[in-house]
Amino acid sequence: MKETISIIVPVFNEAEGIARAVTSLTTFIDTSPQFSTIIFVNDGSTDSSQQLLSKFCVKDQRLRLIDLKKNYGLSTALKAGFDAATTPWVAYIDADLQTDPKDLLRFVEHMDDHDLITGIRAKRQDSFIKKKSSQFANWFRQLFTNDGVKDTGCPLKLIRRSYTNSLLFFDGMHRFIPALVQLQGGRVQQIEVGHYPRISGSSKFNMWNRSIRPLTDCFVFLWMRRRWIRYSEDGH
Repeated sequence: MKETISIIVPVFNEAEGIARAVTSLTTFIDTSPQFSTIIFVNDGSTDSSQQLLSKFCVKDQRLRLIDLKKNYGLSTALKAGFDAATTPWVAYIDADLQTDPKDLLRFVEHMDDHDLITGIRAKRQDSFIKKKSSQFANWFRQLFTNDGVKDTGCPLKLIRRSYTNSLLFFDGMHRFIPALVQLQGGRVQQIEVGHYPRISGSSKFNMWNRSIRPLTDCFVFLWMRRRWIRYSEDGH
């Protein structure tokens, strides 16, 4: 398969792990011909992430950097990456590498028959509170979306770019990417992936933005789905 894929990597205050992330991702695309470009999106980092990424991007033309003026949040960072991508497919992974880019090779096998392939984090290496709050948020979100996705927050996804181009973006939409793809008639596949302890940096999510905030976002999605414009033409 000769399809080229861009990997979007949102970054916010990950200076300690930048070198490791760059090494891991560039090594991955060295051995994976489908993956050709890495787009780092610096989401207003206040540490040295931007400076480090700039140096790496100068050395390797396969690396691109989008530098946002301030910290807008994950949904905006993803949109900036999706907008910048030019390949037929885009992947997404977090800079902390708690998921392994090598698992994307298993995603590629489903590209012909699906429009979004998303991971399910098996044996999550997170704190008890983080795991339980995520489980509750997933359960509550399912009540609204009924998308059948077990782990919508998994930071390992592969999406057909024609769908990212038409996604309705709002703050918090990253939690609803599978449901939004399905809303457009897209086909979604879920695959179990490995999950690893965070080696450097700190989580950007807390009880508010991992459980309480997603509950309010569900009402935004429900309002939007009810007003989604659909039509079909008469075949006669």
